[in-house]
Amino acid sequence: RITILPHGSLRILNASKSDEGRYLCQGVNVFGSAEIIASISVKEPTRIELTPKKIELTVGESIVLSCKALHDSTLDVTFNWTLNGQPIDFEKEGGHFESIKAQASSADLMIRNILLMHAGRYGCRVQTAADTVSDETELLVRGPPGPPGVVIVEEITDTTATLSWSPGADNHSPISLYNLQARSPFSLGWQSVRTVPDQISGDMESAMAVELNPWVEYEFRVVAMNKIGTGDPSAPSRVIRTNEAVPKTPPANVSGRSGRRHELVIAWEPVSEEFQSGEGFGYIVAFRPNGTRGWKEKMVTSSDASKFIYRDESVPPLTPFEVKVGVYNNKGDGPFSPIVVICSAEGEPTAAPIDVKATSLSVSEILVAWKHIKESLGRPQGFEVGYWKDIEKEEAAEKVKTEGNESSILLTGLEGNTLYHLTVRAYNAAGYGPPSTAVHAATKKSPPSQAPGNIMWIQDGSHVSLGWEPVRPLANESDVMGYKVLFRQEGQSNSQVIETEKTSAVVLLPDVGVYIIEVCAVSEGGDGTVSPQIRVPSFSGGKVTSAQSTLHVLSTSSSSVTLLLALMVPLASW
Repeated sequence: RITILPHGSLRILNASKSDEGRYLCQGVNVFGSAEIIASISVKEPTRIELTPKKIELTVGESIVLSCKALHDSTLDVTFNWTLNGQPIDFEKEGGHFESIKAQASSADLMIRNILLMHAGRYGCRVQTAADTVSDETELLVRGPPGPPGVVIVEEITDTTATLSWSPGADNHSPISLYNLQARSPFSLGWQSVRTVPDQISGDMESAMAVELNPWVEYEFRVVAMNKIGTGDPSAPSRVIRTNEAVPKTPPANVSGRSGRRHELVIAWEPVSEEFQSGEGFGYIVAFRPNGTRGWKEKMVTSSDASKFIYRDESVPPLTPFEVKVGVYNNKGDGPFSPIVVICSAEGEPTAAPIDVKATSLSVSEILVAWKHIKESLGRPQGFEVGYWKDIEKEEAAEKVKTEGNESSILLTGLEGNTLYHLTVRAYNAAGYGPPSTAVHAATKKSPPSQAPGNIMWIQDGSHVSLGWEPVRPLANESDVMGYKVLFRQEGQSNSQVIETEKTSAVVLLPDVGVYIIEVCAVSEGGDGTVSPQIRVPSFSGGKVTSAQSTLHVLSTSSSSVTLLLALMVPLASW
C-alpha cells in the first residue's frame, strides 16, 4: 500500500485517517545529508446527489433541479451548473434560469416557462480544495410540432389543388392532425380550406384542397398539431392560379335608379374579380315591359360596370319593367339574378319656382324665398339658388342647394353695398328643372367705420352717465340709426346692451366689481366700430356724495365741455 518510488517519492494507496501526520524525507551522501518534512491531512471524499435523474416536461412548465453535496466539514464547496457541457449564463437567459442556494451544502436550479430549446443534459459540478465531482440529468421537453417541410402543388383544376409536404419534428409528441390553409389577393390573410379527406391525419403527407374559386391566384401552407398544441406553419407554396370556368355568381341587389324621362336605369353590385372565374368577364342585361313575353338583352362588356341605361322615347314615365342581370366570360354564360320589377324614370322637374323674392337683411345677407308648383312627375328633391353680382355674367354665378321642401334660404358672406341677381330652380336625381325669372336685391351699405369719439362719463355710486360725439358715416357707409352701449363685468364674456337713439345714456352697474363699457353706432348695415374700452369700478354701500363724483374724459377737445354741461343736468336731479 505504501511504496518508495525509484526517484525517491512516496506513494500511499487507499489513504485513510491513520495515514495523517508529518512525513520526513532524508537524503544522504558522502558529503552530508538533507531532509524535508511534509504534513498530510486526509479528508472525506466529496459525493453529490442530483435529482430528479430524468425529466419529461411540456413547453411552458417549470422544474427545480436539486444538487446536494456530502463533503468533509472542514472544506468549503462551490457549485456550477452546465447545459450540454456549457456553463449556464444566468444573466443572458431571459429569466428562464435561476440559481438558488438555500444551504451551504446544496444548490438548486430553477427553470421557468420551459422552451423546446431548454432540452438537454444538465450538469452539476461540486468543487472543494481537495477534489471535484459532477453529475448529470437528462431533460426532455415535449411541445407542439415543428413546421412541416416544403409544400408542393402537384395538380390544379378550376376548383381543386392537390398538395404534398414532408413532416416536421414532432417534438416528442406524435402529430395527430394537419390543417391546410390558403391565401389569395381577396382573403383576409391565411384561411383554412375544405379538404379531401375532410380530416388530414398525422401520418398523411398529401391532401386535396377543394371548393376553390376558378381563375384565382392561391398560396398554400400546412400546419401540424399534436396533443400539446398547434405548431408553426410551413413556408408558403409557390403561387398558382386555378383554371378558368364558366362564372357561377350573378350580380346582387339589382334595382332601379333615377334618370331622365323615357329612360330605364338598371343598377347592380358588380361581381368581385374573385368570382369572375376567367377572362372576358361582362354582364347580360335583360328586360321587358311588365306582362310581355320576349326579353330584350344588352351586353355590358366592362367587368366594373354597375349601371345600364336604356332610352326609348315611346316609354312613358314610371312604366314597370321586369329586369334580370346575368354574367358571362370566355368560357360561357353564367346564371341570371332573380327577376325584379323596376319602373322607368320619372324625369327631372319641369316647372320653375314662382313668387321668388329677395330681401336684403344686412351688409352681407340676402333672404331668398319662393313657391313651387306641385307636379305629379319630376318631383323635386330640393332647390338650387344661383346668385351673381351685377358686374358679372350669369355663367359666373355661385350656387347653394337646399334639401327637401324648404322654400327659403339665407345667403351669407356677400359683398356689402352690391347689387345681386338671383334665380331658383328645382332638382332631383334625374337633373335640374328650368330656372325662375331672375330677381334683384342689393346688400346694405357697410356699417360706419368711425367709432363714437370724445367719450366722457360721470359716476355717481352704481350709476354711470355717458356722453359722446355723434358718428358721421362716409358716403359708402350706412346711415346711423342709433347707438349701443355694451357693458360687462371684467372676466365675463357676455355683455348687456342698452340701445338709444341719442348720444348719451345712463348705465346702472348692478354688482360690485370692475365693469368694461363700450359704445358703437347702429345702422341698417349692422353694428359699427366699437369705441375704446372704459373701465369703471362699482362700489358697495350705495351712491357716493357729490364731492366724490368724478368727471372722466377720453378727449380734451372743446366739444367735451359742452357735453359735460349736458351731463350735469341728470346728476342734479338725483
